[in-house]
Amino acid sequence: MTNLPQRPNTALLVIDVQNGVMVPGSPNRDEVIANINTLIGKARTANVPVIWIQHQDEELIPGTEVWEYVPELKRLDTEPLVAKCYGDSFEDTDLESVLAGHAVGRLIVAGAQTDFCVRSTLHGALVRGYDATLVADAHTTENLTAYGAPAPEQVIAHTNLYWNGQHAPGRRGGTMNTAEVTF
Repeated sequence: MTNLPQRPNTALLVIDVQNGVMVPGSPNRDEVIANINTLIGKARTANVPVIWIQHQDEELIPGTEVWEYVPELKRLDTEPLVAKCYGDSFEDTDLESVLAGHAVGRLIVAGAQTDFCVRSTLHGALVRGYDATLVADAHTTENLTAYGAPAPEQVIAHTNLYWNGQHAPGRRGGTMNTAEVTF
């Protein structure tokens, strides 16, 4: 139902599953990574593009261990890697041209952090005309309660709740679990 009618294809976005983002204490860290691995396997089997998003800033410096993707996930050299400096993976990156090159109008989204880059990218996709599905059991965030945020489990549950009902003219959001995702 995308607003991008010449783009019938789907892509999997794997957002910021980096050592410095998937910190100890992130809820269901290992389960989320395992679910993302399952999604990657499904996408590859179906010849669906897997697009890797990698954040960089003053804490996630390119080339450092914290900037690297977690070792449990392996990107193929043929899979695009999009470097970003903002929460929205579209902002000041080549993501749009990568997706256009694959005729993608529908996104399946997984990764971290739920309340920052995942949410920003979902909203960025929807306003740019994409359908964007959040994989409800394949995203997580760190505990930021010391800064006034709700508990991370509540952040994840709330994001799943409100994204399930997102839509705009000719576009839709939505959620599904890893087991339900088909490409």
